[in-house]
Amino acid sequence: MNPTSTTSSRKKDHIDLCVNEQVSFRAKTNGLEEWEFAHNALPELNSEDIDTSVSFLGHTLSYPLIISGMTGGYGEAVSINGALAEAAEDLRLAIGAGSMRQALENDEYHESYTILRRNAPTVPILANIGAVEVAVMEDATPAQFLVELVEADALVVHTNPLQEFLQPEGEARFRGVIEGLAMLVRSLEVPVILKEVGAGISREAAMRAHEVGVQRTDAAGAGGTSWAGVEMLRRKDGCEISPAFWDWGIPTAHALEQLRINRPEDMHIIASGGITDGVMIAKCLALGADLAASARPLLEALKDGGVDRLRHRLCGWKRDLLGVMFLTGAANIDELRRKPIFNRDHE
Repeated sequence: MNPTSTTSSRKKDHIDLCVNEQVSFRAKTNGLEEWEFAHNALPELNSEDIDTSVSFLGHTLSYPLIISGMTGGYGEAVSINGALAEAAEDLRLAIGAGSMRQALENDEYHESYTILRRNAPTVPILANIGAVEVAVMEDATPAQFLVELVEADALVVHTNPLQEFLQPEGEARFRGVIEGLAMLVRSLEVPVILKEVGAGISREAAMRAHEVGVQRTDAAGAGGTSWAGVEMLRRKDGCEISPAFWDWGIPTAHALEQLRINRPEDMHIIASGGITDGVMIAKCLALGADLAASARPLLEALKDGGVDRLRHRLCGWKRDLLGVMFLTGAANIDELRRKPIFNRDHE
């Protein structure tokens, strides 16, 4: 099997397993249930006056959410990414491409990526490549090609050492990633975003990336989709893997707690990992995130009821967020970030 067909087959496997199998964390949550807002019985504002919008990469979003990169590089991804982009445009949300490694192999499935900008002409789009690929890049030419292909506003570099270690065809080769990130920051005209894929980014890792110029980090914590679990389901080699890896990682809330300690002023944090409603988005913002992001719950909505079901879910999340803002007396997102939030297990 050639590299292109291997990549495309793997991408299809990933989507099929995420939709049809139980691939959530089994013994760990994202930790956001531990946090609660202080209810404000006298909010002194009208709900219709609340502003949920934020600025991101020079665009105004209706509320602080990125539809995370999910797929691309095989036939069915055209319709999936097209529908996701349509919803992003309608609701003024940012959207990411799934890993674009296949687009570097040949142009067979380029449409599965270019449809993002075609269907979402006015919102931020994030290109996406893996840290393994960045580690061996001699220059920024491949990354620049991906940015131009989707007319991206930023490039996401996803770091997934756990997934690569467990993936049947994985490449657990991460020596050189920091140098590669530094090269991309120097060479590209768009920002570089470092993103985990569900095992969380520690403060140490985020600071190492920040030291070479990466100012945006997606914590992508444990508690949502277990990509270790996905790869363990894909393995057919008969090798027994410890179930401990299924739940490996830093929960989203705990990652945010680490990242906000002595946080540099120019470090921007995105929170993902088990985000399933607008209340969780609000909690992430109060814990230091600038935006939140989500993937599988939105894919599930799309698969269940098409674009209309997806829109309903996204509209519901915005309504949830507005409700938290009203009930805490926050007229805008900046005020929400300053509202008291407490850990009920450590009162």
